Amino acid sequence: MKRIGIMTSGGDAPGMNAAVRAVTRKAEHEGLEAYGINYGFAGLLAGDIFRISSVDSDDIISRGGTILYSARFPEFAEEPVQLKGIEQLKKFGIDAIIVIGGDGSYHGALRLNEHGFNAIGLPGTIDNDIPFTDFTIGFDTALNTAVESIDKLRDTAASHERTFVVEVMGRNAGDIAMWAGVASAAEDVIIPEKDFDVEAVANKLKSARARGEKHGIIVLAEGVMTAAEFADKLKPYGDFQLRATTLGHTQRGGSPTAFDRVLASRMGAYAVELLMQGKGGLAVGIQNNKLVTHNMLDLFDSKHEADMDLYKVAQDLAF
Repeated sequence: MKRIGIMTSGGDAPGMNAAVRAVTRKAEHEGLEAYGINYGFAGLLAGDIFRISSVDSDDIISRGGTILYSARFPEFAEEPVQLKGIEQLKKFGIDAIIVIGGDGSYHGALRLNEHGFNAIGLPGTIDNDIPFTDFTIGFDTALNTAVESIDKLRDTAASHERTFVVEVMGRNAGDIAMWAGVASAAEDVIIPEKDFDVEAVANKLKSARARGEKHGIIVLAEGVMTAAEFADKLKPYGDFQLRATTLGHTQRGGSPTAFDRVLASRMGAYAVELLMQGKGGLAVGIQNNKLVTHNMLDLFDSKHEADMDLYKVAQDLAF
């Protein structure tokens, strides 16, 4: 093996650039060449491929987003499209590939692996919804962004004695909501993985008011409903001076935290080692602070499980 391709696919996540840097520099350290593929699988098909060196990756570890850009390309599910992508890999002499993204990106990586090109997947998504890994690249940064925003909202909530319903990202996973809720001392946390009772939420807010708490924060995962919809459901149960706020795509941007930089660097270097061992069709994860791998096929048959112990903590502390 002489050349490794690198791409980022799907939604961008802080720390993707740190992973690109790690792959590039580890490859050079091992006497290999790294090639960047712009715009994910769409760029692969278009041949938007270039030699990337350690010099190119010198200053990207602190940058959010991805220097390789990203695009969704559902057409790659079709075998003729996959074969055209493989023609491009052969054209550039690329022997194996590392794909940084979420589960949709893993499907594309697996297709390449089935066609004889070893592929390794790195979990790059703020949602933290990939099975068999405690954390995904970008989650910690998105979490800190959400907490910082909620802290600021609490200031204005206190000033005006209001209750804010704050919608955070996460797709169908409640990890950002749970972690942000605990870290920001939210009065309640609503996640897709757990049923909720609107009247019970309202009673919790009333109890808090009775104790002298004149404002509140409810952290809502986007996979449940919108903040506006949830606020509408609460209104019949009392005058809480409700305001609905959606944090939105600010959670996907920004300089990655130290945790995300280190996680991405460890995973990127490890992915190169796996390819050098002739391995493919694997997804890298981290469990109990140890790097692990799982067959990509196993991920598709599994589902990310929410940390219900953390959810209980959120509920117990927001009595």
